[in-house]
Amino acid sequence: MTVKVTFVCLGNICRSPMADGVFQKLVNEAGLQEQILVDSAGTSSYHMGEQAHPGTRNELKKHGIVYNGRSRQINHADNNPHTYLIAMDESNLSDLIRAFGQREKTYRLLDFAAQTNEKNVPDPYYVGGFDYVYNLVADGCAGLLAFIRQEEGL
Repeated sequence: MTVKVTFVCLGNICRSPMADGVFQKLVNEAGLQEQILVDSAGTSSYHMGEQAHPGTRNELKKHGIVYNGRSRQINHADNNPHTYLIAMDESNLSDLIRAFGQREKTYRLLDFAAQTNEKNVPDPYYVGGFDYVYNLVADGCAGLLAFIRQEEGL
């Protein structure tokens, strides 16, 4: 069985693509690319079809990650029992619950972070701080991968 992980933020150009890229790198390094599919989406349609924000692409590039995804909006095909929906903040989590109801496998990314007490990944779209966001995302992604490996027996 293949597990899917979809990271979700508002516009799918800053935080969720960053998590997508970081998590994909971790999955590849663990040799799990056949068992875990990685994706990202936004709760809004503001940026559909656009590349990730230059700040996200630059920060990922600094860490050896090339990201070529395009923004898309979350849809009902994402509401699959084998899909982990990972929200970047409380607002995104609320949007997911509103769209799909209470479901298993819906979390905030920083629920899995070991190095911070933050609960929400801040949106760097207007204020920057892509390096800080990267550090939070990397911490959350490492914990998330360990959690999924345990849950799914991978």
